[in-house]
Amino acid sequence: MRDEMAQLMAALRDARDFETAATATLRRMLEVAEDAVATSRYAGRARVLRGIVHLRQGEVYRRLAALDVGASEIADAGVGTPFFTSATAWRAVMEHRSAVSIDVNVGTVQPHAPDAPVTGDPGLVGFHSTESRQRFLGRHASHVCVLPLRTPGGMAGMISLEADCLAAMGQEFVWRGIGERLQLLGDVAAPYLTGLPQRPVATPQVDEFLPVVGRSMAELLPILRVFALQDETILISGATGAGKSRLARWCHERSSRRGKPFETLDLVTVPEDLQMAELFGWKKGAFTGAVRDAPGSVARSEGGTLFIDEIDKLSLKAQAGLLHLLESRSYRPLGEGTGERLADVRFIIGTNADLHAEVRAGRFREDLYYRVNVLPVRMPALQERQDEIPMWARYMVNRRHRERQPEGHARLTPETERLLVASSWPGNLRQLDNIVRRAYTLAMVEHAGASGELVLEERHVARALDYEQAPAGRPIPEALRAAAQAFVSEARRRNAPLDLDLADAFRGLVLAMAIRQVGRDEAFRLLGRESLVKNRNHHKALKRELEKVDALYKALGEDSSPFLDLLNSEGEEAA
Repeated sequence: MRDEMAQLMAALRDARDFETAATATLRRMLEVAEDAVATSRYAGRARVLRGIVHLRQGEVYRRLAALDVGASEIADAGVGTPFFTSATAWRAVMEHRSAVSIDVNVGTVQPHAPDAPVTGDPGLVGFHSTESRQRFLGRHASHVCVLPLRTPGGMAGMISLEADCLAAMGQEFVWRGIGERLQLLGDVAAPYLTGLPQRPVATPQVDEFLPVVGRSMAELLPILRVFALQDETILISGATGAGKSRLARWCHERSSRRGKPFETLDLVTVPEDLQMAELFGWKKGAFTGAVRDAPGSVARSEGGTLFIDEIDKLSLKAQAGLLHLLESRSYRPLGEGTGERLADVRFIIGTNADLHAEVRAGRFREDLYYRVNVLPVRMPALQERQDEIPMWARYMVNRRHRERQPEGHARLTPETERLLVASSWPGNLRQLDNIVRRAYTLAMVEHAGASGELVLEERHVARALDYEQAPAGRPIPEALRAAAQAFVSEARRRNAPLDLDLADAFRGLVLAMAIRQVGRDEAFRLLGRESLVKNRNHHKALKRELEKVDALYKALGEDSSPFLDLLNSEGEEAA
């Protein structure tokens, strides 16, 4: 055991990225498992297959890495590797806070915790799911060991090891005997797996379904490519307007169901008493107004994908109907007498709510939660993808311009892009699109009759933003709370301190935004610092505040602040 630890520690110390650390960890664990099989009663009748690191942040996936026995490097998730991630395994590990052994054929989960019972309890979402079982067996995995990835801050994911041994069906395999050794290896590796950066990914090729991909999305897409190739339910959480429906369509187009129907059901637009009808359809006479047969979203997406957005708006009655559909893959349209129709549909679910909190509040069924929370990912808000803001704005204004002038071209000035990056986007892409449309209209009015290139200038966007900030807009206390929450969320996301002093940059952000909109001297007057201008002390004051802003942006991983030009110009004037 000491040699195992020494070899793993040496490899981890040399690792520079998550993928290298995952390869070293899985290779060592697989060797331990192979040695255990070779000295067990199953020698010659069992094969250790692979190991997978599942790195999670709360309820969503961050990274995946799989290593097959005999492979020198982890599998490339972008070439269709048949990963399978199990919500059952994750819940079992969370429930018992220990490793678990799973006998896939029998459908039992055996916690390694002392005196914990073997269970196939459906209440634990034991392996009674035919789909889960078939997916594991399709990978020849009859016995699985799942180990918690533990850090001082709590559970950061899990590591699963898969083996094939029909001779051990219904009997204890080797996992419990080597469980402590495997867990110790996992505990040693956990800080490296969670703390090392992801290996730089190649810039993904954009397309009509995802025309803009920034740094944050580029890191998320490898996981989504894996998930797209599964047929399990994907749960996409994220703020309203962040682009969940676009991401769902992207997943559909990269799945085995591409070319088949893609349907969207946005529950915000459907009254509660019509939700069942919209989902399952109805027969003529099923209710007042049902003058003809009508297919529902499930029937319209047959063979393809159904994206159900804002799932938290689903009534408890409709939740029961959706649960039945997900478990049995069958449904009955409203008013249909007997029998049920089979549904060959892949589901992608969207929400901007904390579904686990909705379960605790009694507004969302716990059993349905575990049915939809199979492949969970989080869509970052636009404010967390600031490098994408100029790219999205260029895409949006050119799309709009080509609707009027198919051969035309539109562009944004650098000042315009900096203003957009510096602005707040609580409404995400939807709000940005509204602003760009409004600014585009203002530019067209100003350049009426002009041909050739259209330039969207800073003043056009500034006026468009002024309309957005009407009295009926978001109250300042609410916006300040949202900014504070974003700061805390960033600190939690990076699993490292984010110095509170960096919050002092807010003063500089306010001042810089004012300068962008009304000019330097007027900005100081507007914000109650006119005396600094009169005494010619405003240069140093602005430089001091802008340096704090620049420090904040760099701490957040940006090259520099979008107000760097103001800082440079101040330095020139002061000189």
